[in-house]
Amino acid sequence: MRLRRRHPSAADPARRPPHTGVRPLRATAVAMLATTLAAALTGACSPADPALRTTAAASHAPRTGQQWTASWGATMQQATDYSDHTDDAKDADGAANWSREGFHDESLRQVIRMSVGGSALRLRFSNAYGTRPLHLAGATVARSDGQAKARPGTARALTFDHARSLTLPAGRTTVTDPVSLPTANLEKLTVTLRFTTPTGPATMHRFTTATSYRAPGDRLESAADDAFDRRTSHAWYYLTGADVLAAGPDPASSVLVFGDSLMDGVGTSPGTDDRFSDKLAERLIADGRPTGIANAGLAGDRLLHDSPCFGEKGTARFVRELRNHAGLRAVFVHLGANDLSRLPDGDSCGENRPVTARQLIDGHRALIREAHARGVKAIGVTLPPLAGAVFPFTDPAGIQARRELNHWIRTSHAYDAVLDAARVLTDPQDPDRTRPGYVSQDGLHPSDAGYLAMASAVDLTTL
Repeated sequence: MRLRRRHPSAADPARRPPHTGVRPLRATAVAMLATTLAAALTGACSPADPALRTTAAASHAPRTGQQWTASWGATMQQATDYSDHTDDAKDADGAANWSREGFHDESLRQVIRMSVGGSALRLRFSNAYGTRPLHLAGATVARSDGQAKARPGTARALTFDHARSLTLPAGRTTVTDPVSLPTANLEKLTVTLRFTTPTGPATMHRFTTATSYRAPGDRLESAADDAFDRRTSHAWYYLTGADVLAAGPDPASSVLVFGDSLMDGVGTSPGTDDRFSDKLAERLIADGRPTGIANAGLAGDRLLHDSPCFGEKGTARFVRELRNHAGLRAVFVHLGANDLSRLPDGDSCGENRPVTARQLIDGHRALIREAHARGVKAIGVTLPPLAGAVFPFTDPAGIQARRELNHWIRTSHAYDAVLDAARVLTDPQDPDRTRPGYVSQDGLHPSDAGYLAMASAVDLTTL
């Protein structure tokens, strides 16, 4: 199954002129970091306002032939006790995640895998959902040496407008100054934050298969992992993006993966980097066109309605995600499945609101307009089968609405291209269930093999 190119349709009101000027990435020489790299961009966002507000003067643009490119990303949401994972982290930590309790007089170490490397990097942090100012007493980035270990001699202090500490108001985001730490494609980094005062409930990303670690006191420069005696694979905290400085005649540009648990990677094996975004990054590198891939998936997210457990609706956060990721040229969109889900009566994560296929289509059209207004190519992803879950997920009306939405994604030509995940993943013997071998134990989300099949179905020339 291949990613279809979009066919023009003048009758489509959501159509915009196709994004032009995108060339396949070829291998490029990595430039040395310029000594005149500018001070960081510092921005602000509010959960109630999807637009990014600037709180300080923007950094100077990179010099000619260089470009900031999004290489990693995680969507933030409000603190929540909700967990749909196994009890492994509960056994070790006594809680599903650390977002409610926050942090105090300790160090938090998180591990991320870059999609592409560059001659320098900068990191983005968010206190968008904090209830008080966030005080970072210090922060470092280093090459990962496995688990919580940092490679000796590679730690670099992170600074914010040349200061090593930062107080970030509630509702705000910030970007670090550029860091002189050249990185390679698919390299893993550790990011360590030091807290000396209570953070209160933490802005977080609820689902991840990566492990985060915490230790008492100041462990910013520690290469060993002995002190990091608490760990969880349930969330990232505060860290929302990583950009690299690409160089050469055709600097890397990035692709955003936006949506719900399918984009977030629910169903993959812990610690394996087998999400759709991971497999797509690997495939692009193998094809000789390394491209930044930033993941903006949010497990449980709905297109049309907010949830206290699963975060802001997709139509509210889409603009912010587009603005927060550098060098975007295309975005994959997968949303609507959770709008069709049926929550148990009295569920604290939201209420059952009947949603029609027409409402979902209108929501998708709004996302397409936003992407095109910023010169970003929009790629629609069809919804895989919903009926095979081992727990009640939807009803016959939801199954029919899924069919109608998928038909529109495939045939309307509103999207610039289509990744038909439904056809890739559907059981040939049962159109309402996922193909055996491509589905995880919950009967709903893809397995590692399913995500690989999705990434393999992408026609790379459309990116």
